[in-house]
Amino acid sequence: MSAIARRVESTGEWLIAGVGLMGEFFMLGVQLFRAGLRGHFPWRETLRQFDSLVVRSTAIVTVTALFTGMVLALQTVVSLTRFGAKPYTGSFVGLAFVLELGPVLTALMVSGRVGAGIAAEIGSMAVTEQVDAIRAIGADPVQKLVLPRVLSLTLGLPMLTMLAYILGIFGGAVIAQQYGITSNFYLQTVINVVTIPDVFESLSKTLVFGWMIAMIGCFLGLRTTGGTVGVGRATTTAVVTASIGVLVSDFFLTKLLMMI
Repeated sequence: MSAIARRVESTGEWLIAGVGLMGEFFMLGVQLFRAGLRGHFPWRETLRQFDSLVVRSTAIVTVTALFTGMVLALQTVVSLTRFGAKPYTGSFVGLAFVLELGPVLTALMVSGRVGAGIAAEIGSMAVTEQVDAIRAIGADPVQKLVLPRVLSLTLGLPMLTMLAYILGIFGGAVIAQQYGITSNFYLQTVINVVTIPDVFESLSKTLVFGWMIAMIGCFLGLRTTGGTVGVGRATTTAVVTASIGVLVSDFFLTKLLMMI
């Protein structure tokens, strides 16, 4: 009976801690909204973060999208050839990349690089009391640290996703041409099935993904304690949490957009 009681107690403590974390995350979102409405917007820091978080992520997005498009086209053209449907390779690759692979793979790659970087940078500032120093001089850490990162990644992730569209479809075209499908025919089949609403639906999800990745990294970074060990823990937690958040929210956002 005592073992059962301890298990129930530990479960209750876990639930209470989870609710508390959700409350803190929500309050950070409220503070972020208020910080955005204040004067003296940190444009210079936002541009610097855009370069650090978005522009410098183009390399990993390029490699991921290009080779994913190539392997997807390779598997697709071989499989469809068995059923005499090889000409539909472009349609399949285009839809797959625009609707799911483009936004999700881009978000996962960025969460691994950027989410970890944000948590590590802000976490290091937290354990060395630099965040407290910002408060001591009367400045708002949310406006100075969180707002530029969240805004730059929220606006930048859709741009990276559009780059992934182009490179993924291009990679598929390279492979399709080796199997007798001309580039013109391949691109025409992509254009025939991928619509403008499909693109906007996909990009709207990346706005949420970008906001989520940056917010999770900032939130865990600000809560970091315990020196370098705590920074490492916050970095790992940020990557795992952001990646799971992207996958889970992708399902619910897709379901919601289908209902609209």
